[in-house]
Amino acid sequence: MSVEWKNLDTLDSFKALAKTAPVDLAAVMSGENGAARVKNYSVPMAEGLVYNYAAKAVDDDTLKALAALAKEAQLSEKFEELYNGAVINTGEKRLVLHQLCRGQLGQDVMADGVNKRSFYVEQQRRIAAFANKVHNGEIVNENGEKFTSVVQIGIGGSDLGPRALYLALENWAKTNGKLKMTAKFISNVDPDDAAAVLSSTDVAHSIFILVSKSGTTLETLTNESFVKDALTKLGLNPAKHMIAVTSETSPLAKNEGYLDAFYMDNYIGGRYSSSSAVGGAVLSLAFGPEVFAEFLDGAHAEDVAATETDPLKNPDMLDALIGVYERNVLGYEATAVLPYSQALSRFPAHLQQVDMESNGKSVNRFGEPLDYVTGPIIFGEPGTNGQHSFYQLLHQGTNIVPLQFVGFRKSQIGTDVVIEGSTSQQKLCANVAAQIVAFACGKKDENLNKNFRGGRPSSIIIGDQLTPASLGALLAHFENKIMFQGFLWNVNSFDQEGVQLGKVLAKKVLAHSTDGALKVYSDLLDI
Repeated sequence: MSVEWKNLDTLDSFKALAKTAPVDLAAVMSGENGAARVKNYSVPMAEGLVYNYAAKAVDDDTLKALAALAKEAQLSEKFEELYNGAVINTGEKRLVLHQLCRGQLGQDVMADGVNKRSFYVEQQRRIAAFANKVHNGEIVNENGEKFTSVVQIGIGGSDLGPRALYLALENWAKTNGKLKMTAKFISNVDPDDAAAVLSSTDVAHSIFILVSKSGTTLETLTNESFVKDALTKLGLNPAKHMIAVTSETSPLAKNEGYLDAFYMDNYIGGRYSSSSAVGGAVLSLAFGPEVFAEFLDGAHAEDVAATETDPLKNPDMLDALIGVYERNVLGYEATAVLPYSQALSRFPAHLQQVDMESNGKSVNRFGEPLDYVTGPIIFGEPGTNGQHSFYQLLHQGTNIVPLQFVGFRKSQIGTDVVIEGSTSQQKLCANVAAQIVAFACGKKDENLNKNFRGGRPSSIIIGDQLTPASLGALLAHFENKIMFQGFLWNVNSFDQEGVQLGKVLAKKVLAHSTDGALKVYSDLLDI
């Protein structure tokens, strides 16, 4: 059966979904009904994770309709086409191969005259060899001293994903004796960002990773110059302190200004690049290549889970289907990502880019305007901090915001203190359990200021501990969810034209080639 790309509102199954009876979430989550739902409404993920959707406003009728939608929209077939090398990125006429960085799902993919899986494995091998030489003292600074820290220079997908993943594993690595080098990140073209990082870094013992696929990213090259200037002022040769992650055709490749260069290609978008050399170089240097390999294994295992053709047994697809139901039938405009893990403090910011840059589209894959809404607004912070910030609106505000919790039974540090009969980790887990039920069931009070209406839907991904493998599975889950939602909305989730216009106008400002409002704003900012 051939794959057909159709708009969501043309599918008979979507029209049937829109007619399903709404679910009274507070009622179904109360008492014994709620207890049964929590036990039954869950799907296993890779690496011991579980996706539990008991507190979502769905029932068996809704799920049946969602399964029919998945079948008519050919979600499994479209995923199969993607991992077998079809041109899924229609805007740029490119393949979409980020999953291939972490394992083979289907047939060999040939592009540019090479086997792409072999290409990605070779880059991982080269990065591992380089990292091991740094750790063993075979690659040293000009004074023959070992490098002790690594600084990544990049923006967007070259920063958000790798930074989030590094922070997610930093404490785990310290606890398990895996922290080889501390890592920091420079992203903002604001000179205060680079200055703050450099002032708190032992520059003489640092390797700097310049990440730019094209080798022409304005913010990244500006920050590279800032770093090179700092190295030069210390009497250090920048070429002895820098490596590049770039494409083989960029001006950074095979350049004597770098210790080495590792390659990516046009088939991996920036926001999906953490599994490639973009994340591989900094994470392998920070934690060791074997830790990055564990991360890739976890991501691949979740990709395998996403190939399940039964939507109700496929956690990534089911999460996507429920999200589209909430967005396009229930009319919810935003989704909050709420990890109850301080290690995942920057994970919501990374997902914000992956989701909003992928599915923030108002035309379909063929450039035709859409008559329905697409990607939601994504935001979030770790619990319990968020409880003392924006949860007031989530509980009692006029907008209903679906929630995606993440929680782990154990902390990363392995030690804890008992205060008033419970550990800190138990208190953390108690809070996330309480929030799920509070949002779903609410609490009646005659004083409306104290009344909680409930009916606020949520899901939770639960794991034993945040490790490299479970982190990989978690990342892949959300990447795959976003992919499936893009298929349902019939948008191209793998280009990002929306980021281009501002860049073009900024170049005009810097060239002093402006008029109208743009010139006045330029003058106000003293450019």
